[in-house]
Amino acid sequence: MWAVMLELLTPEEMGRADRYAIEAGTPGQALMERAGRGVADAVIRRHPPGARVAVMAGPGNNGGDGFVAARLLAAHGYLVRLGLLGDPEKLSGDAAWAASTWEGEIEPAGTGIVAGADVVVDALFGAGLARAIEGRAADLVRAINACGADVVAVDLPSGVSGRSGRVLGWAVRAGATVTFFRKKPGHLLFPGRGLCGSVELVDIGIPDAALGKIAPTAFYNAPELWRAAWHAPRVDGHKYARGHAVVVSGPMAQTGAARLAAGAALRAGSGLVTVASPPNALMVNAAHLTAVMVRAIDGAEGLAALLSDRRLNAVLIGPGAGVGEGTAASVEVILGGEDRSPGAHRAVCLDADALTSFADRPERLFQAVQEWPDRPVVLTPHEGEFARIFPDLAANDEAVDDAAPSKLDRARMAAARSGAVILLKGADTVVVAPDGRAAIADNAPAWLATAGSGDVLAGIVTGLLAQSLPAFEAASMAVWLHGEAGRHAGAALIAEDLAPALKSVIAGLVGQDA
Repeated sequence: MWAVMLELLTPEEMGRADRYAIEAGTPGQALMERAGRGVADAVIRRHPPGARVAVMAGPGNNGGDGFVAARLLAAHGYLVRLGLLGDPEKLSGDAAWAASTWEGEIEPAGTGIVAGADVVVDALFGAGLARAIEGRAADLVRAINACGADVVAVDLPSGVSGRSGRVLGWAVRAGATVTFFRKKPGHLLFPGRGLCGSVELVDIGIPDAALGKIAPTAFYNAPELWRAAWHAPRVDGHKYARGHAVVVSGPMAQTGAARLAAGAALRAGSGLVTVASPPNALMVNAAHLTAVMVRAIDGAEGLAALLSDRRLNAVLIGPGAGVGEGTAASVEVILGGEDRSPGAHRAVCLDADALTSFADRPERLFQAVQEWPDRPVVLTPHEGEFARIFPDLAANDEAVDDAAPSKLDRARMAAARSGAVILLKGADTVVVAPDGRAAIADNAPAWLATAGSGDVLAGIVTGLLAQSLPAFEAASMAVWLHGEAGRHAGAALIAEDLAPALKSVIAGLVGQDA
């Protein structure tokens, strides 16, 4: 069993990995043979011999993998028909070799081939597709989706961009996808992720040394990515060594979000947590909080006085804070204020209303963040909030080619512009550092889309920042913990269920130390 493969490779990087393996002495034909065998093995695990298999091959190396799979499946007793999108005489390189090993008929790819099939092997186009599928190819994709067969995709479902996960015109909906060496961003980013089915990673003999040449900067968000930055409490430690987080509350009628965040920060391991509360909300907050402390503050000046205590080393503002100049002024106090010194040492998480309060002047926020470039700052927008402070980087849901920036691209540009770690939320949450490092998560259950869930996530981030995790690692770990807490809480969860569910999730991480 392979360990978790953290690196995500763009199609271009995967091409470099293939070339590295070939230059290091592994023939391209050997790579293709192993890839085709991995596809055939996936079909064999899913269906018994005698099943009717339609292999739809394209004109490139993806089609070559399909030719190998067709040969191996026929040898195992499957009833295989092979359709080629293109002219067999124009095949070249390793794909031509793979076609020469197929002893059956090569039929022109047509919709009739998939009719009546139990299994369709989609080997039309791989991860490198960059333009919209149309014409005859689009007809084939629609026929595959309509035929009712189990679909096993080679590398990525045809029509899904490996770089962005975008559907390029039309795309195959697969029950399983077999990919090679490392996953691609398109396996994790929507809508592509929703079309892949289960994804199996197959070792085809590319040496891991290829990664040193490629130096990928995108990663799968799993504990192996950030685990070394986080440490469970020491038996001889104390709460003060685990940081003191502050969560800024909104006014009396908007206090629940801050309390959700504060409870999550405490559960995530911050040694102490204080809710900084407007005077009119003090009794409401105090009546609902026990282990979390409450302090009264009166506007930005009161917050500045509270934060003069340097032991308060991480601050969250945004959940329920209210949109307007008052919140913007508090953000600037947290980030350093006019004399800049109070916030220079402090980790900061800005969420929700703290971001929207700068919608008409985002450069003001970015300038404040960049005054102290070494200070950990995490911005946690959903797509709507992201569009308010990065309007030119808003999602383009109408794009049908791969020229438009992907979610990963947009988050990278935002991180570079703002100087902060960007945690761009969604079913495929992306975390990106200003230096370009990125983590994409896939463990969030659908039930996490509920009121207050984002407040809990921001609180987890802040609790980890209080423990002195670097901003990228804190944000990535928080996203993973949040997703796992959602899985533990289960169906029909509400935000209040998430912080208690963190207990068993973190216990599992501690168990890894045993």
